[in-house]
Amino acid sequence: MRQSNFPIIIILNLLGICLFFSWYLPTHHGLWFSLDKSIFYSFNHEMVKSHAFAVFVAITNYRGFDIVSFLVMAAYFYSFWRLKDRNGRQWMLAVGITMLITAIVLNQLGHLIPVSHSSPSLFFADAQRAGSLTGIPTKDGSADSFPGDHGMMLMIYACFMGRYFGRKAFIVGLIILAIFALPRVMVGAHWFTDISVGSLSVVLVGMSWCLLTPLTDILVNWIYRKLPGTQ
Repeated sequence: MRQSNFPIIIILNLLGICLFFSWYLPTHHGLWFSLDKSIFYSFNHEMVKSHAFAVFVAITNYRGFDIVSFLVMAAYFYSFWRLKDRNGRQWMLAVGITMLITAIVLNQLGHLIPVSHSSPSLFFADAQRAGSLTGIPTKDGSADSFPGDHGMMLMIYACFMGRYFGRKAFIVGLIILAIFALPRVMVGAHWFTDISVGSLSVVLVGMSWCLLTPLTDILVNWIYRKLPGTQ
C-alpha cells in the first residue's frame, strides 16, 4: 500500500462510519426518516395520480429489467475491452472477475450489519403498490431492504471503472448508478437511505481497502496469470 493512500483510506472509513451512525443512532433515524418519508410519498402519490407513471415505475422494477442494467454496464465495459489486444482483453476479464468477487464479498459483509427493516411500501399502511395499481408483477417491496443490494453493486461497478479506467469512466458509472438505482426508490422497494446510507457506507469502508491498497491488483494479476492462453 502506498503511504500516501493511507490517510485517504482512514478518511473514507470515518466518513462511512459517521454516515451510518448519523442514521443508526438517532431515535427513529432522526432527520433521515423525514427525508425518507418525504421522498417515498412524493413518488407514491404520483403513481396514484398518473397511471402512466405507475406503469413506468412497475416496468423499471420488473425483475427482468435488471438485465437491462447489466447489459448497460457490460456494454460500457465492452467499449474499453474492444480497444485492447489479446492480452489486454485477458486482463480486463480478470478485472471483471475481481469486480464480481468483490461485489459478492462486500454484499455478504453488508448484511452482517445488525439492521433489518422492511421497505417503505410495506412499512406504511396506506402505501400504494405499483403491482396492485398496474397489474404488472414487479419488485415493489422487500422484507429486509437495508442495505440496498442493487445500489451497492452499481456503486462497486462505478468504483472499479474509476480505479482501472479513469475519471471519465467513474462519472459514467455514477450516471449508470443514478439511472438504475432510482427506480427502486421510486417504487418503494427501498428507502432512500437504504442506498445513500446503507450501500454507500459499506462501499466507502470496503472499497477503500480494496482499491486503495494492492488487494485488487494482486487478485487481478493472479486471475490473469491463471486464465488459459495468457502470454
